[in-house]
Formats: sequence, C-alpha cells, structure tokens
Amino acid sequence: MKRVIVGVTGATGTIYGVRLMELMRTDPDIEIHLVMSRSAKLTLKMEHDLELDYINDLAHEVHEPGNIGASISSGSFHSEGMIVAPCSIKTMSNIAMGNTGDLISRAADVILKEQRKLVVAIRETPLHIGHLENLTKLARIGAVIFPPVPAFYNRPSSLQDIVDQSCMRMLDQLHIHIESAPRWGEEGGVPAVGQTIKGDKT
Repeated sequence: MKRVIVGVTGATGTIYGVRLMELMRTDPDIEIHLVMSRSAKLTLKMEHDLELDYINDLAHEVHEPGNIGASISSGSFHSEGMIVAPCSIKTMSNIAMGNTGDLISRAADVILKEQRKLVVAIRETPLHIGHLENLTKLARIGAVIFPPVPAFYNRPSSLQDIVDQSCMRMLDQLHIHIESAPRWGEEGGVPAVGQTIKGDKT
C-alpha cells in the first residue's frame, strides 16, 4: 500500500483536499491519512453541501489536529509524502519556521526531515515579501510550492475540470498518476465530486 497524508487547512479551496482523496480512492493500493484543522471544518461548511462524514469516509484513517502523538507525527511512519491542500498562510508559516504545535505542521515537518515529498498548495494572493520569504525557505528545505493555478490548454468547461487538473498535477509530485484530466494530447475522466464509490476501508 502507498500511504499518503492529506492536510486540509482553513484557507479557501477545501475542494482540493476533498477531490484529492476522491481521486486516490480510485486506486485500491493507496491508503489515505487525513488531518483537518478546526478552521478547515468551518470553511468546509461555507464552501460545500458535502457532509463531514462523507469526507472522513474518504480517508482510511482520520487524525485529530491536536493529536501530536498520532502515527503520522513520527518519522517511523512511512509514507509516499504529504499534500497540504489548501494550505493557509498560517500553516505554511508554521511549517517554514518549524513550529510544530499542531498535527498538520508536525506531520509536514516530519516529511521534510525524512526527505519525503511535501506538496504545499498555498492559497493566498497577493503575496507580500514575508509570505515569499517563508515560501522560499520552504522550497530550500525541500517542499514543493504548488499554488493551484488553473490550466486552460485542456479547455475546462466546469469548476471540476479546473480542480481535477490541479489535483492530478499535485499527485504527480508523489509519483501517483491518476488521469483525472486531459494531459497534453490525452484524455481522461473519473467520477464527479460527491459521487465517489467508497469500498471497504480496510
């Protein structure tokens, strides 16, 4: 099994975290570990009609954001890497500064120290010099800075098309290739948001 950690913070764009898990559920060889901040749950209510239970059920294991003793907080817990999507400025800054007071920043810090892949889908604009300095620091210590910037060469016709393309490219960073959007000269498709068929979580 390939283990992937998904962190969801309170920044706008919680659809990215949800859709990443939906896409990964199409591969039975992927084990998903989810941690959502308290702010993420509030943002989720504003941005979606999806129930929290549905999102939790997409993960094979859900970790509470305050549980610093969770399995994903240890370097001995092997994973392919971690994607924080969306990533707030607060969480990005905590990771950059090594402030590991919550499970998302702690798990991300562990990924970096173990030299695994950390993908940070930062959701803020415009960015001031302080943001850029912290993002540069993260890039220098090994993180992938991945603002979910939409592509248009695939001629997206819906919000899902835009989200799917970004999620596919984030997963590519972990060497997980799910064809959720057309690549250059290719076609692909998966179930729509909220329509993933969930099997046995074991």
